[in-house]
Amino acid sequence: MSTAQQEREDKYDVGADFAVPDLDDLVPPGGRLDEDTVTLDNEYFDTTDRDLLRQHITLRRRTGDTDAGWQLKVPDRKARTEIRVPLGADDSVPGELATLISGVALGKPVHPVASISTVRRRRRLLDPDGNLLTEVADDTVHATAAAAASGGDGAVASEWREVEVELGERGDGTLLEAIGKRLTRDGACPSRYPSKLSRALNPNGPGPADDDSGVEVVRELLTAYLDTQVQAIVGGDVWLRRGLDPVHATRVGIRRFRSTLRVFKKMLDPAARTRLDEELSWYAGVLGEVRDRQVQRARFAAAVADLPDELVLGPVAARIENDLLAEQLRYRAEVMETVDGDRYRAVLAALARWRTAPPLTEDATAGERVLKKAARKARRKADRRLASALDDGDDEALHRARKAAKRARYAGELTRGLVGKKKGKKRVAEYKKVQKVLGEHQDSVVALGTLRTLGARAGNTDGENGFTFGLLYGLELQAARRARDDAARLTT
Repeated sequence: MSTAQQEREDKYDVGADFAVPDLDDLVPPGGRLDEDTVTLDNEYFDTTDRDLLRQHITLRRRTGDTDAGWQLKVPDRKARTEIRVPLGADDSVPGELATLISGVALGKPVHPVASISTVRRRRRLLDPDGNLLTEVADDTVHATAAAAASGGDGAVASEWREVEVELGERGDGTLLEAIGKRLTRDGACPSRYPSKLSRALNPNGPGPADDDSGVEVVRELLTAYLDTQVQAIVGGDVWLRRGLDPVHATRVGIRRFRSTLRVFKKMLDPAARTRLDEELSWYAGVLGEVRDRQVQRARFAAAVADLPDELVLGPVAARIENDLLAEQLRYRAEVMETVDGDRYRAVLAALARWRTAPPLTEDATAGERVLKKAARKARRKADRRLASALDDGDDEALHRARKAAKRARYAGELTRGLVGKKKGKKRVAEYKKVQKVLGEHQDSVVALGTLRTLGARAGNTDGENGFTFGLLYGLELQAARRARDDAARLTT
């Protein structure tokens, strides 16, 4: 049986003579500072091609200390979720974890790629009830990477010292920041590596940056934004296999990624961009069938509950829930078949490449200017589409205006740091509001089609009739008109 917990930590590179600063004044009244030393032995697993590492996922078998066992770490927004499974009778990867990584491993077997032994000097800040606020770990690390990782014969050994600051269950970001300031003040530097494993496999450090400063501006902003979206998509893959429901978050990640491909298309290789956009659209469509039923079930259940009892004729709530839930489960099964297929694995492989090295064109040499221009063009397109859609009142035109508003919003997110925090935040909020209002209109449009289908079924079934479905249909028409009116007021 696995357990899961979220962790958030910062890593710092330090020299051999670095002294961890005093932390006594950070101990809360009634709390305490515990210190001890433990030795942690970890064996890391990955594919020969390092597919897990490329997706920022680590799988290890740990012995030593109280958290011995198998640990799978998956990025989760600004933190990571760690899934733990107890040690078994042998050293093979537990079946549960093997299932969870089967997507990101692209169906390939995993095997040991590095052994890392850490002597950890811990300082643990505890509150009056003994709950952990934060742990400052002064690590002396000895690593041995497998030959395949070094590209030569034999193993590659390395050693270094680093400091990790990890929040406990009762800690907060303020404490993490305060300790980080003390460390950097005394000479520590934020680590260039996201994990010990990445350092063990690449002890010479990241490759040199591009000499063209214009390209670097574009690459840095694009890769940071795309990496965040891939994190949501890859995390969704793991959570799906764990039986959870990451469909909405995954689709939002895909939507932001595809928006970036389109808005900033001049900076990206046309063939590679078009191919990935098409494949992400395909997968988003598979997930969309599940998401549509989720939204409609909640929407209709609330609408029926708000009606007076005398207007609910027949088993309306049961009809809605049973029919839509059955469809949702059927489409969910199709999703699970999809994520075990070769086409989907090819998408994950492409995302792994794009998150660190998007294929840039010569236009990227223009630097931040070309990014601002693309974002400005997206805003103008969104404004034009909204005005045009409101003039003719066409549902499909309003839907296209909504998608344009999303792209303008996401472009604003990516370029926010180039235009100033206040101005950038205002732009994002403006198009988010348009997106929300037009989203309410689109939800009503989709609901109308579903209600027609459900009402027809009820009308042809003994003991049921379509009266309440017709009433709900009328309410959705009113909701759609309100949304159009709300959208019109946004342009005044």
